[in-house]
Amino acid sequence: MAKSYLPETLRETAAINRHRIATLIADLSRSVFLLTVDIEHEETRAGVRDVSDPAYSVLARRLRKRRDNLAATIASLEALVHTSQRAA
Repeated sequence: MAKSYLPETLRETAAINRHRIATLIADLSRSVFLLTVDIEHEETRAGVRDVSDPAYSVLARRLRKRRDNLAATIASLEALVHTSQRAA
């Protein structure tokens, strides 16, 4: 039986991977934006914006940590894309 797909070259595979990573970066960036909005809302609700204040919201603190982790992931993915583009 004949193959129903076309063989991909390494260049095409790399382009597809870069596109997937770019899509992932866009999705994560939207998540970072939404987390930032949620943090601001929680800080406003709690009335405390100083992270070092003991009364600072636990939810806002956790959201900040998650946002920071996502931002670090985005930076890593962008570095990966930049490196692969230079190699190509």
